[in-house]
Amino acid sequence: MAEFETELAGVNLTEESLRISELFYSLQGEARDAGLPTVFVRLTGCPLRCTYCDSEYAFYGGERMSLAAILQQVQSYPARHVCVTGGEPLAQPNCIPLLQALCDAGYQVSLETSGAMPVDAVDARVSRVVDLKTPASGEQARNRMENIPLLNEKDQVKFVICDRGDYDWARFTLDQYRLSERVGEVLFSPSYEQLAPRQLAEWILEDGLPVRMQMQLHKLLWGDVPGV
Repeated sequence: MAEFETELAGVNLTEESLRISELFYSLQGEARDAGLPTVFVRLTGCPLRCTYCDSEYAFYGGERMSLAAILQQVQSYPARHVCVTGGEPLAQPNCIPLLQALCDAGYQVSLETSGAMPVDAVDARVSRVVDLKTPASGEQARNRMENIPLLNEKDQVKFVICDRGDYDWARFTLDQYRLSERVGEVLFSPSYEQLAPRQLAEWILEDGLPVRMQMQLHKLLWGDVPGV
């Protein structure tokens, strides 16, 4: 990978920092890059409290690291892909220069965001994986639907489905916003241990939806534990 600069659009990477919950190397468990070796940068903090959240440990704590130190640690792993996640990574403003610096260093970068934060400032080279919150999440009202017109074929939209009501809402939203024509992937994911994957698969097949069903590969391999 290319060496990164210490200055980026007026941001000093050695002085500016982010609070990091964890930084690790594993297989990507979700979305378009599932199965690919990936470095994960999990930022601390999230303004949402989804009922099915599997990363509550990232709400608080973490270690403050300079952007330069984050980049150096990322470069210590043998991966071409980097996923910046949370929590809600965009809740920390310095997420934006971090994403740009990772792209400048030659990485293929994805951002996992709740969709409750504006995505317009995200580097155009980043694949934005926007998790639209379903009714059973308890956070449907936080969705910024004005983000949708900003998305393109490089981006992905994810729905975590907890029950039939969530599925019907996601199906309606898919059609209302013509998501399958706007973004590269629309992902339907069964809420872990809440909705049987086979049930979701049968609903998708019955309706012939133009979506990709996904299961969380990392949980199938290692269980519901952090750091994988």
